[in-house]
Amino acid sequence: MFIIRPIVENDLDGLMELLEKSGHGLTSLPKDPEVLKKRIRMSERSFAHREDVPKGEDYLFVMEELFTGKIVGVCAIISKIGGFEPYYFYRLEKTHHESKMIHMKNDITSLHFHFVHNGPAEICSLFLHPDFRNSQNGRFLSLSRFLFIAENRKFFEDQVIAEMRGMVNDSGHSPFWDAVGKNFFKIDFPTADYLYVKNKRFIEEMMPKYPIIANLLPEDAAFVIGKVHPNTEPAKRILEQEGFRFSGLVGIFEPGPVLIADLDNIRSIKESVVGEIKEITDKSIKSEIFIIARMSSNFRAVLGTVVKLKSGGYKISGVTAAALKLRLGDKIRFVSFRAKETKKKKASKKK
Repeated sequence: MFIIRPIVENDLDGLMELLEKSGHGLTSLPKDPEVLKKRIRMSERSFAHREDVPKGEDYLFVMEELFTGKIVGVCAIISKIGGFEPYYFYRLEKTHHESKMIHMKNDITSLHFHFVHNGPAEICSLFLHPDFRNSQNGRFLSLSRFLFIAENRKFFEDQVIAEMRGMVNDSGHSPFWDAVGKNFFKIDFPTADYLYVKNKRFIEEMMPKYPIIANLLPEDAAFVIGKVHPNTEPAKRILEQEGFRFSGLVGIFEPGPVLIADLDNIRSIKESVVGEIKEITDKSIKSEIFIIARMSSNFRAVLGTVVKLKSGGYKISGVTAAALKLRLGDKIRFVSFRAKETKKKKASKKK
């Protein structure tokens, strides 16, 4: 059984052990204990001290194997990006050119330097240990964050983005960086990514502000614009099923797509239900699987079953209650693990 909870300082060693499996690509969580310590402390402050408006709080969660204490996953939410340190992207624009005289048509893709000061929320830093990867664990790790947002709605901006990992190999090679970035920074891609975590300001100081014409780039560099790493495809599909869409922005170094959604239209937020626990049973409960979270300042989430009682309130299992540290009378927020198929989708499958 796995539980998702806020990270604490004692998790540093477990997090470092997990990140040894991350290869290259999880740039927001570098394998640097000092950087990670700062990130954990910032997360603890974010959970403990919040104002009525989002101010860039950074909430970091771990996925823990309950009976062993092993940390097998990590994910995060930032309440608002930008502020004193802007975030940088490329905005994609496509223009259609046509000449009747020579009977020719052509589409030109250009990348425009784009920075965000007053930005949306962001979900980020998602990584699951390779030995524990399956459709259930990955979906649980990703979607659990939305129950936290639903429970703490006023602390987040109205929109949320997710910058997806682009096409970079395990050694940190990026064809787009080779064609574009290294010409302006004279450093390799992993170094640039590491510096970006520590201070983003150097981007604006060094990157040219004029558009980059993708059609003029080498074929392998142009091909990866807006594409995700193969390992990131499942995470992208999960977010799209929840209501995310392409924003028109891509990453500044590895141009993976940036997805965006209105918080109140995200399925896991919109369909989540709050209810009171009226019964805890040691017997098995027959129901669909839900993501279940305790409604208190000490956020915890698990996968489990929930049944609505005719007399009002809800019944959960003793295992779920123990994992979430719940008693009769406590409240939970829960949502279906998977989006229910619409009649249209079912009909199209039959065809």
